[in-house]
Amino acid sequence: MEIPLFRQLKIVLEMVKIEHTIFALPFAFMSALLALRGWPRPEQIAWILLAMVGARSAAMAFNRLADLPFDSKNPRTVNRALPRRLITKGFVVGFIMVSSAALVFAASRLNTLSLALSPLALAIVFFYSFTKRFTWLSHIFLGVALAAAPIGAWIALRGTIDAAPLILGLAVALWVSGFDIIYSCQDVDFDRKESLYSIPGRFGTASALRISAFFHLIMIGILSFLFWKESLGMISYIGLAVVGLLLAYEHSLVRPEDLSRANTAFFTVNGWISILLFLSTTMGLFWS
Repeated sequence: MEIPLFRQLKIVLEMVKIEHTIFALPFAFMSALLALRGWPRPEQIAWILLAMVGARSAAMAFNRLADLPFDSKNPRTVNRALPRRLITKGFVVGFIMVSSAALVFAASRLNTLSLALSPLALAIVFFYSFTKRFTWLSHIFLGVALAAAPIGAWIALRGTIDAAPLILGLAVALWVSGFDIIYSCQDVDFDRKESLYSIPGRFGTASALRISAFFHLIMIGILSFLFWKESLGMISYIGLAVVGLLLAYEHSLVRPEDLSRANTAFFTVNGWISILLFLSTTMGLFWS
């Protein structure tokens, strides 16, 4: 039975969780503000937004396609759209191509370096989907993929690669790696059964949660250094302190013997963290 086009589009947008672009988008705009020490022009904001949404949508759809053999067997993911055949693989491939084209086109409207690096950005986000097949450092690769957001935004506005976006990118990589470790603790038994690699699968859930907390602690230190380097005001440090408390709360939600609140830790808390960091950094920049 043929699935209507608009029905498939709605399903694929739900599948890639388009609303979760909020995780990386505030960091991209934080980098943009630091790059200019002020607000980008409206058209620059629009192209950065299109590039971000295109890259993330392509990456998530590609991940769902690559993970289909495993999602079809994992009790936690078996009800996703592709395993249930609510959407065709051909439509997902088309969606990936359109989303990738959106990134490349947006990059072309920004500057030459952004356009030249756009295929590399796609290669990085696509490559992540295969890392769990051969290395327990897959969480780090996911972090690197999302770290491309602040680095890419800086390049989009300055046409150069400088220290500040790399430092911010490192903080993002550690933040993402840390919360992905928490999320993957839910699949430790399945990963071991299917010979998939993860930090929880390699070291156990208790050690994985400690590694996640360590990553987040280092992230706070790196952001403190960045705020000092960029001469941001006290408001940014207050915001960072609140972020530290939110991270502590996130880790209090999960225990090796009780992962029932892992989704709350993953989705809700981290969404607030990214927004809070953007807002406090913005106020720290303009009111320092």
